[in-house]
Amino acid sequence: MRRRLYVDQTHVRGHVTGIERVSLGLFSPERLAPHEVVPVRSRGLPGMILTQQLGLPLRGLLDRDALFLFAGFPPGPACALMGDRLLLYVHDLFLLTRRDELNARARAYMAPSFALAMRTVRRFFTNSLTTAAELRRHCRPEALVAPLRPSVPDVFGLGGIAGAAPFRPGEPLRMLAIGTIEPRKDYPAAIALTEALNRAGFPAELHVVGRVGWGEHPYLAAPPPFLTLHGYLGDEALRALAETSHLLLSTSKAEGLGLPLLEIQHGGLPVVAPEAEVFTEVLGPSGLFVRPGDPAGAARLVAEAAVSGRLGRAAALSRPNVARWNGLAEADTALFLAFLDRGPAVYGDRDAR
Repeated sequence: MRRRLYVDQTHVRGHVTGIERVSLGLFSPERLAPHEVVPVRSRGLPGMILTQQLGLPLRGLLDRDALFLFAGFPPGPACALMGDRLLLYVHDLFLLTRRDELNARARAYMAPSFALAMRTVRRFFTNSLTTAAELRRHCRPEALVAPLRPSVPDVFGLGGIAGAAPFRPGEPLRMLAIGTIEPRKDYPAAIALTEALNRAGFPAELHVVGRVGWGEHPYLAAPPPFLTLHGYLGDEALRALAETSHLLLSTSKAEGLGLPLLEIQHGGLPVVAPEAEVFTEVLGPSGLFVRPGDPAGAARLVAEAAVSGRLGRAAALSRPNVARWNGLAEADTALFLAFLDRGPAVYGDRDAR
């Protein structure tokens, strides 16, 4: 059965974020063929609000055979009238669980709609098993919650590089961090880990790639000597930096997926990440896991991994790991296409209650 699927893209303007990149790839016309994908765009913030709150619900009333998918902003209250034709793709639960780390716009506009969606939406899809498990604790008990993990293409063109720079004792350990500078990424923890390495006599550098987002960041005004803030980098510049780096470091407080961790693995770099369920799901045996709240302990683990060769062994698992993830993503997409054809029963009794 060929379905028409309206996809809310009213929030996509200018620079494309990681979340938007995931959504655009997952729900592209090419990926979901032969079904008809109808992207819904808007001009400017007022147009986005008007389309989300009124335009899309009106389309739902006029086109009663179509499905409507929201993969960025949560649906407006009137979208509840669509019933089971309303699909919500969830990247994380931060609008509910980490409200203190949201900017004012997200708290005022997005969080109330997301909380309402937990009570009204009955068809959810998620970017990871970890997000799915957390979502089930908040949504209606009978709702469908199914993983729809995104494929991670080599967006930076890292497949052609030899891999991580080999570490040589005595030279600085060059650590790369990628992501918008905002509170949830917890760059102060990455800075503390790097400082602990240097204090222990283990030279280390931290290179941060990403735009400055919201929040207060005192280290931007007076960065320590081991910290280099690169801002946004184009693909060529990022490739050059990755080739000279020994590892990717993430100290994020929470993620729904952690897309840059997988993207960098196309270049064969090892990844150091927090001990948390989502990171173990995404990285598996390829990850090196630390406790960012204990910078001295984390620094000891990183230094030991570099000296012992454990870092190199993790690097050897990076490319196979992103291939493993992409295999899971392709299987999820096949199930989603079957869902569009035949409905929620394709997910089995557990998720099609």
